[in-house]
Amino acid sequence: MVSLVVLSVFLLCGTLFQPPEVAAFKALFQDGSLTHREITQLAILRKTAEVCRDIATAQGRYFTLPINNRLTPSAVQEACSASASSLSAVSSHFFYSVITQIFLSNAVVDQRFAMSKAHHVDNEAFSEGRDLITQGVAAVKASVRQGSYISARGTLGALCHTLQDFYSHSNWVELGETAPFSTLIKPELPLNNLADPSTPTCRSCSGSNCRDNILPDILLHKKLTSGYFSFYPSRKPAGKCSHGGSIDKTSSREPTGGINKDDISSSHGFLHLRAADMAINATVEVLQDIRLAIGNNAFLRLVGLSQTSVLAFVIDTTGSMSDDIEEAKRVSFSIIDSRRGTPEEPSEYILVPFNDPDFGPLTRTGNADIFKERINSLSATGGGDYPEMCLSGLLWALAGAPPSSDIFVFTDAAAKDYVLRSTILAMIERTRSTVTFMLTDVLARRRRTASQSHSFKKRSMPLSDKQLYRDLAHASGGQAIEVNKRALYQATAVITDASTSNLVTVLQVVRSPVIAENVSFVLDPSLSNVTVYITGDSPVFTIYSPTGVSQSGSVADGPLGSILIVGNLKRVKLNSDNQTGEWKISIDSTHSYSLKVTGQSSVNFLFNFVEQLEGGDFTPKANRPFIGQNATLFVSVTGGDSVTVTDVLLVEASGSDVVHGTIKSLGATDFLVNIDRIPEWAFVVQLKGLLNVSTRSLPNRFQRQSSTQQRGSRITISAQPNNTIEPGIPFNLNFTVATNATGGNYTIQARTDRSFNVSFPSFLNLGTEGSAEGTVTLTAPSDTAPGMDVTLTIEAEDPATRDSNYVALRFTVMTKVTDFSSPVCQVVSIKADCPVDCSRASWELSANLTDGNGTGIAGVSLSRGNGSLSLSYVMSADGTNVVVASYNASCCSQEVELVAVDSVGNVGTCFASIKSPSPTISPSVSTNASANGSATISSNVSTTASANGSSTVRPNESTAESTTPNGSYSVSFSICIAVVGLLVFFLCG
Repeated sequence: MVSLVVLSVFLLCGTLFQPPEVAAFKALFQDGSLTHREITQLAILRKTAEVCRDIATAQGRYFTLPINNRLTPSAVQEACSASASSLSAVSSHFFYSVITQIFLSNAVVDQRFAMSKAHHVDNEAFSEGRDLITQGVAAVKASVRQGSYISARGTLGALCHTLQDFYSHSNWVELGETAPFSTLIKPELPLNNLADPSTPTCRSCSGSNCRDNILPDILLHKKLTSGYFSFYPSRKPAGKCSHGGSIDKTSSREPTGGINKDDISSSHGFLHLRAADMAINATVEVLQDIRLAIGNNAFLRLVGLSQTSVLAFVIDTTGSMSDDIEEAKRVSFSIIDSRRGTPEEPSEYILVPFNDPDFGPLTRTGNADIFKERINSLSATGGGDYPEMCLSGLLWALAGAPPSSDIFVFTDAAAKDYVLRSTILAMIERTRSTVTFMLTDVLARRRRTASQSHSFKKRSMPLSDKQLYRDLAHASGGQAIEVNKRALYQATAVITDASTSNLVTVLQVVRSPVIAENVSFVLDPSLSNVTVYITGDSPVFTIYSPTGVSQSGSVADGPLGSILIVGNLKRVKLNSDNQTGEWKISIDSTHSYSLKVTGQSSVNFLFNFVEQLEGGDFTPKANRPFIGQNATLFVSVTGGDSVTVTDVLLVEASGSDVVHGTIKSLGATDFLVNIDRIPEWAFVVQLKGLLNVSTRSLPNRFQRQSSTQQRGSRITISAQPNNTIEPGIPFNLNFTVATNATGGNYTIQARTDRSFNVSFPSFLNLGTEGSAEGTVTLTAPSDTAPGMDVTLTIEAEDPATRDSNYVALRFTVMTKVTDFSSPVCQVVSIKADCPVDCSRASWELSANLTDGNGTGIAGVSLSRGNGSLSLSYVMSADGTNVVVASYNASCCSQEVELVAVDSVGNVGTCFASIKSPSPTISPSVSTNASANGSATISSNVSTTASANGSSTVRPNESTAESTTPNGSYSVSFSICIAVVGLLVFFLCG
């Protein structure tokens, strides 16, 4: 099922062949320095481990992994899987692929917004930078509420770039601060103590030594500033600090030098590691805020630590499809019922019906019962003409399903919307999802006549229509299975095969025109449930094991495995014993065919094309690489820390040509691979190497292959989008088309997956310069729900050569958030009478939660505590809606933290503890004992959320506490106060 992840965001800006250098923490790779990639990954791993630890503690399980900056994705995945049974089948491959998506979305900011002062917090743009961060956080929370996790990840990566750059580009570290500047993620708090626009902040460096170039008065009064950056020296106000570096021309104007800490060789590189560590902690802080707003389960899904497999169906619902619909129900119900409650239970379900002229709606849910209900409601009706809206339904599924999903299309009709072919191919490349077509009775399609509502006449599907489905299936790594309706139940075994976790592709080849040949592939000890699929009209084959044992394709049950033949599908399920080694298939056919070998393994790989910046670092490439030019792949091996990569190849998808890559190791599992030239033909990426297994003395050969075909182009198309658009307001997106071939008129197409209104030029003339600019106007309906995502695909094609390229951009539809006030928690009372044997008694807490003039409290939950929580709703005397929270717990569970979230995701918390107090009682606390010896606390303390989950008492507010002969307790409540660098702790004693 899973092959590779693809970016949900795409860069574009800069020049055609050489992206500009930017000034920020280095994006992906830099020897001796920490990059945005490492900062983002470390923060995600730390916060994910904390969430898994908290879940394990609440469930009475152990979590032994130390949480520090030495965590690896595989270590976190293994620890989380061991501490929660529901995560035991989660793939480390998918976990790391999501982390990769997030940090690549972070890195792409450097190219999309290279000169934006707000995105890099340059030029003292603190307010503008904070707006990007807080609006981004709101968009992440809204996207999660809509189930749009792909958009949420892209937005999260982008906002983290700006957040992290603050610590490198400002003087926060130089001011001696030791904690993150929490005001950046709390827009309700004022940005205090900023250097005035006319206030000088720096003096010239002494030669190359910039250690003391910030003015002493700025440091003494803790004035916040950041360096100015521009390609023009005149853009810096008098007396201001520069960013610094060779490309920052303001650094040559008095005061000279700079203050950036982007790497260890920067102007303030001596503070690089401190700035990077602060950026890690700040990223952890914003992740905690998001976690509290969306909950633990949604957070784990956001970071990719909840997906096992996806069950995705696109189903033709016209009159002749009743048998197919019933089979789709049967196989999906069987998968659901047999795997419910097991680690192999699918984590998400996708359903898109289509006919003519309608398609949709999209059902995307993690609830198996909802999926059952939706698919059970399908019925076969209508279909007056022959072709149907198959590709429209498939496009919706590709955009809505997680990356690297397996999507199954059921139809017996040609595609009426053939015009979407290039868009579908672009989405397949972008999402790297696998599409398999279940084509029934394609030689005898039944068509309803005009005069007989329940009568059909036979009509065969033209070869060109079948070939469209075959081409799309092969491009995705899927199959076009042609079978009659009576045998469909046998062919759907491939759905059961694909609906498993940790599925990898060992080999896939497509042959057209056909040749008789021997195809070899290597199986390693980590593989299990190995299956060979041969799809075609007439292939004859024999399979040979590493020991020389053979089995003909005509033998159903033989020494090597069992063979199912149904329609044009031959499925070989290999026996589980003695699989390791080099296998061979001898195959001959008179028609085109495809061969695919899959298995289950923790060892897999990811790849993304990246391009080099002028300064030497890399950023992700948006679309197809240039034919005939060199290119670079960023490759990561997942699930196997003891792996040696020996070969990374571009293998011709429908032939035998190969382009070898040159490998540079970046560590145990990450590699940069240089490709001398991108070929003319479509290709797949193949990885080979050695796998060390503890049970074997010698390493074993292994191989993996990408399922999705890639291709190059002589065209590039680029755009510089926002992450969000507002409903009802036209959004203009400028884009550029360029080529290194001949100019002339190029055809332009722009489409969305949600049928939003789009206008665009039908062609652009690239002229003698080989480039031209255009504008796409996209408008989301005014009633679009906040957090809904939309994918816009812009394509450019050379009509003469049919060469094309695309850019696919995902937007989140968001109304501008104006409510940034956190819910307020007022603890009304705590009652506790806890004996030495804590198991014999319980304690109670009552609290009122309000949101003032905000959007209203949407939910209250526990982030700490094992007791029971009940909620009621009342109206206060001044007309405020009040949520009354009542908490009851055993005296053995001595702490509780309530989390209140309003409708836009602002978070407020209350923390209370009945643990034994220290001997000292704070002067502001009064003590009262009740007559029966129990304790009652009344308080007017109000709390708001602290991003790290801690709390602080507001000044001038009091708590009361009491002790009893049988035990004692203390209470603490918390809020975050926007004092730069100050965290006030109030401990009751």
